[in-house]
Amino acid sequence: MKNFLAISTLTLSLLLLSPSVFAADRILSLGMSGKDVIAMQNELVAKGYLAAGKNTGYFGALTQAAIKQFQCDQGIACSAKAGGYGVYGPRTRAVLLSTNSTFTPTTSTVSSKQPLEFSGWIPYWRAATGTLDVLPHLSQLTSVMPFTYTMKNDGTIFDASGMSEEPWKSFIAEAKKKKVRVIPTIMWGNGDAIHATLSNTPKRIALEDAIAKLVKDNNFDGIDIDFEAKKHETINYFSTFLKGLYQRMGKKWVYCTVEARMPLYDRYLPGAKIPADAQDFANDYKEMNKYCDRIEIMAYDQGVIDLRLNKERTAPYAPVSDPAWVEGLVAVASESINKNKIIIGVPTYGYEYEVTPIEGDGYKYKVLWPFNLKYATDIAAKLNITPTRTSANEIGFSYDPALLEAVAPTGGDSTQTQQGIATTTIVDNATSTNGLRKPFNFLSWSDAQAIADKVALARRLGVRGVAVFKFDGGEDPKIWEVLK
Repeated sequence: MKNFLAISTLTLSLLLLSPSVFAADRILSLGMSGKDVIAMQNELVAKGYLAAGKNTGYFGALTQAAIKQFQCDQGIACSAKAGGYGVYGPRTRAVLLSTNSTFTPTTSTVSSKQPLEFSGWIPYWRAATGTLDVLPHLSQLTSVMPFTYTMKNDGTIFDASGMSEEPWKSFIAEAKKKKVRVIPTIMWGNGDAIHATLSNTPKRIALEDAIAKLVKDNNFDGIDIDFEAKKHETINYFSTFLKGLYQRMGKKWVYCTVEARMPLYDRYLPGAKIPADAQDFANDYKEMNKYCDRIEIMAYDQGVIDLRLNKERTAPYAPVSDPAWVEGLVAVASESINKNKIIIGVPTYGYEYEVTPIEGDGYKYKVLWPFNLKYATDIAAKLNITPTRTSANEIGFSYDPALLEAVAPTGGDSTQTQQGIATTTIVDNATSTNGLRKPFNFLSWSDAQAIADKVALARRLGVRGVAVFKFDGGEDPKIWEVLK
């Protein structure tokens, strides 16, 4: 009866509103901005649907998610099949602005109170230093993902690190004592080979059997599937593969590592023509939600791919992972994936760029190489430079390469990353903090503070946890003060 009375009151409020009220107000949707957007966001904040401080005047992915949840809670619309879902139109406006509206958001809109899961990858190319780095801190982790297995083009598994040998043997034994899950990664980055195997039923089934046997024979706690660079036409075959693997794994864990998926408004500027195939993805998030126990979003290697943030941020701007960018990735993922399964991948490395100012056209960024912390701090020390926070709140600095011979990092300073990153791109940044009008080098990397930002973001968004790429002994040692 109480709900009936509330609904009746709201219906009456709608009927009493003059048609001229509707006509005077804009219908607000994704990508719009203005004072009316701020007013709407203020109401969402007041009613607990949007976090304080997110009333920026820009209708982004978080605002859209808040509107959708509000609409669903009030019975206005609850799926894409319903007209106006995620759009702030007359009916949604009337309900939101109703003085009698005292609704409480559902639990899915409130940050989770459960402890975050902390996990991370240990790469095979630094197995000795990586395992040594993690051993004293195992009790802080829920799971570890030895980044050790790769796939041959014929669809068979290759052990790139000798998982039955040291240092893995002793490390895994200690992890099990600490009740930390050992979930090795199988990485595959050849889209043609992936399609050839998964689209061939006998080969796909053979791979599912082989992975399940690998986990069982080695008494692993599960497997992490990291198949990258897949083609759109592989999407259904990949879902079928995950379903078959999930059925074979029983009580073992299935982790799925996926490339970042950006909102359209970050990929295309206002007024730009969006290609018809802009949303032809290779991963079906809804199917992955069924067959993956954890979905680890590779929220790194951003570079200069976010066109909206490129224009908003102060140059030089080519981050590994801007928190605002990550927030958009989570907003997209959480439309189809249970937040209790979402893991935000965070980086521990950086990139160096050659940056060329272009008069009237912004800056041209040419990526040189990825690096670990020591590479950057050595250069800063030689040039007597104090690194500062960038506009993405990472740590970084610029320098004139004429003052230092720019050589590729080698030995203990070199590193590798999972994803590819654009090599040369022209970007129109907002303003510049760099006085150089000739080419300069720019370094930006993810230190403990940048990772702390992502941990705080994970808590606020209510996702399941954070996974670090990578633990190899080359990251900021203060990271362990953050993963708590």
